Amino acid sequence: MSYMTTTMFAPRIWGSDFSTPQARVALAAGWRRSDILWEELMVAGNIAWKDGDKGQAATCFRRASWVARLCFAQTDPRRATVLVNMGILMRAAGRGGKASGLFRKALSIWDATIERAVAEMQISPRSRSSLFHLRMEALHRDTFHGNFHTRIGNVASEVRLAISNYETNQPQECRLYSRWIGEKPTVFDDTRKVLGACLLIVEAG
Repeated sequence: MSYMTTTMFAPRIWGSDFSTPQARVALAAGWRRSDILWEELMVAGNIAWKDGDKGQAATCFRRASWVARLCFAQTDPRRATVLVNMGILMRAAGRGGKASGLFRKALSIWDATIERAVAEMQISPRSRSSLFHLRMEALHRDTFHGNFHTRIGNVASEVRLAISNYETNQPQECRLYSRWIGEKPTVFDDTRKVLGACLLIVEAG
């Protein structure tokens, strides 16, 4: 069983529209409503934070936390991502002790889940611009998948350091949400879930 297995339950609230073209593609690819809802809430929370609306960011991240707790397996690193963002909000509100506890818990979950998550990623074929590229990907599938695992594993290691820096209130050394905007996979597979776990994190000054 993949670490990305989720329960059949997903909250039918908060206005998520699963009839959009993107949602239909995600569902057809095997994503559950909880996967779609979590990503939407995390993106909305990051946008709200960037716009200076910490109240809306808190609402989005709190709801994403409930989705993760109710729907995701204990081995899913997305549970840690929500805690990081909640910790950032707590620190911004002057609740440093609460923030430190959330960061420590996030690190514990991250260390216990991310290596397996990367190793067990199911990678779907990428959309290519030509039949030649499709044939090359099929011919060198093992190399392609190996490179993908290595690249995302490196991102996960950088994010582990970023979480640690948040815990110790040190300056960040890597891009997070802004990197998601540029590197978000166009296909709905496990690579998108793992990169979401890695990069849907607030970039706090």
